Amino acid sequence: MEQVINKMKGRLRLEHKAYSTEKSYLQWAERFLKHYSTFSSEELDESHVEEFLTHLAVVDKVAAKTQNQALNAIIFLFKNVIEKELKDINAFRAKESRYLPTVLSKDEVRRIIENSNPKYRILLQLLYSSGLRRNELLRLRVQDIDFDQKKILVRRAKGDKDRFTLLAPGLESHLKRILVKRRELHEKDLEAGVGSVYLPFALSKKFPKAPYEFRWQYFFPSPVLSKDPRSGIRRRHHLHKDTLQRTIREASKKAQVAKYVTTHTFRHSFATHLLENKYDIRTVQELLGHKDVNTTMIYTHVVNNSFMGVESPFESIGRPGL
Repeated sequence: MEQVINKMKGRLRLEHKAYSTEKSYLQWAERFLKHYSTFSSEELDESHVEEFLTHLAVVDKVAAKTQNQALNAIIFLFKNVIEKELKDINAFRAKESRYLPTVLSKDEVRRIIENSNPKYRILLQLLYSSGLRRNELLRLRVQDIDFDQKKILVRRAKGDKDRFTLLAPGLESHLKRILVKRRELHEKDLEAGVGSVYLPFALSKKFPKAPYEFRWQYFFPSPVLSKDPRSGIRRRHHLHKDTLQRTIREASKKAQVAKYVTTHTFRHSFATHLLENKYDIRTVQELLGHKDVNTTMIYTHVVNNSFMGVESPFESIGRPGL
């Protein structure tokens, strides 16, 4: 099994999968192979995949999204490592429930931002003003924020595509002040011999000096140095996702917002408020980076679900009991 897992790790890195995807796929592949430890990889086929997924759903009671994540990992295992084609894959895919997204009112957004830790407030402001996903925000590089054209370049977004989104003019001065401090930190790191940064697609081999250039540094750096899990090089990564999630949780509590608020809630609110302001669905789709407009259409349900102009019959009977 170890040989298979190592081969799969090599294939994942060859295709430049994100480190989080690599970890997830390897964990599911290992779990699948352990489940059938008495079989060789060449003996495994569709029947084993179906049986494993059924076990996840019935015995482990995992969510449909988790089950499909496992299936994606197993498909990658068979296609790229075992080199065997799986037939009727779609029959194994669990149907995921579709829920309306949690959306904050403009007042709730304002209250949460105002009650956030001033040190990390800019992160929440960017989530809402630009509609960024959590990792898109944290992985921003210095050169990705274009102050002249007032836009933000999102690199390798979902679907491995680049896109542009909005840069709110009201945030420019704050971001420029952060940029000055970021340069000072980078210069200190260079002096200490830890001023390189991770670059995808083996760019560091093609351009050896690029990892040390300021323009490639993460805009929101981690306050501590850490060892790169792939290369083992000690350097400064981007701010940890837990810092952002904790900031939102604490700010929501202080603002007395009862809704369950996550980083994605700001993205949902960004899209919904744009539609409420009469921007067309295609523009919103492009800003969010959705491949299919149907994904963006879910926000129209939130907007149209306001029942504007409809009065409850309770009002017409004099509000009894009040």
